Amino acid sequence: MSGAEQLCPKFGSCVPADSFGCQEVTRSSLVTRVCYDEAKYYMIVRLKQTDYHYCAIRPEVVKQFLAAGSMGSFYNQNIKSGPTDGPFDCRTHSVPSYDAEAVLGSGRN
Repeated sequence: MSGAEQLCPKFGSCVPADSFGCQEVTRSSLVTRVCYDEAKYYMIVRLKQTDYHYCAIRPEVVKQFLAAGSMGSFYNQNIKSGPTDGPFDCRTHSVPSYDAEAVLGSGRN
């Protein structure tokens, strides 16, 4: 299992990438990858080279994000968290759990 790709958001725990549908993004200078687990309403977004996670984010918001003329503007106006909270902030929304064995060996320090 140690060869399985993990998604490791900056302020969260590593999760198995195979639980997500991921899309590389080449048309944005800010957003470079979007991974979404629709079953758990959980999204991990790579901004430049850092992954951030968002909780309780509905599929229609993710679809709007992916289709936005400017993904960076959409992110900043509709998804991004402020200093203490945001519409999909995992500090105030439940972070989904994943099978501990699936993330075993993630080695995140």
